[in-house]
Amino acid sequence: MFRLNVPLFLFLFTLTTVQMEIIFAQSGNSLQATHITRTDVENTLAKAPANRVTDFAIRHVDAAGHGYLGLGVLHRPVLASGSPIRAIQHHRQSEMYYVLSGTGTLVTSPHMANSSQIDPTSNTVKNLVGPSSSGVIQKGDQRQLLQPGDVVIIPAGVAHGFSEVTETIRYLVYRIDPEKLVQLK
Repeated sequence: MFRLNVPLFLFLFTLTTVQMEIIFAQSGNSLQATHITRTDVENTLAKAPANRVTDFAIRHVDAAGHGYLGLGVLHRPVLASGSPIRAIQHHRQSEMYYVLSGTGTLVTSPHMANSSQIDPTSNTVKNLVGPSSSGVIQKGDQRQLLQPGDVVIIPAGVAHGFSEVTETIRYLVYRIDPEKLVQLK
């Protein structure tokens, strides 16, 4: 049978509460949810020039000791098939896409040709994806037509790029940054 002395329980509860207040005060983390509205997403997408690929971070937040979580939006204009598949490979950050509009064929592979590190001081590395390389996918292990409502999960270390975009594609990107490599927004 387990018995707890009431004064001891109150002391432990008070000590734990004080310790938690100190931890939250030190980290500045109030464990609040982050609300991103449809208007936030639409306004961010409205900034995208029609003729080029854009990647905008909407928020990156601290997940209370579990790394950072980010949400961004990407816009990709029409891309004819037959072009080299320009790709990116994030070394320590995983992503999940949710297609809002448009269609395109996503190609993924663990390998890229002509791979080169992306400048670590660039906006892309510091504010979006963390340490990454760019290159060309010559032989895709997976090809998947993406359309509105589709979701794709891309683990860290997987090169990914589009072989074609038949209709301008826009998608939400959820970024999982367990090592807190990207700046908070």
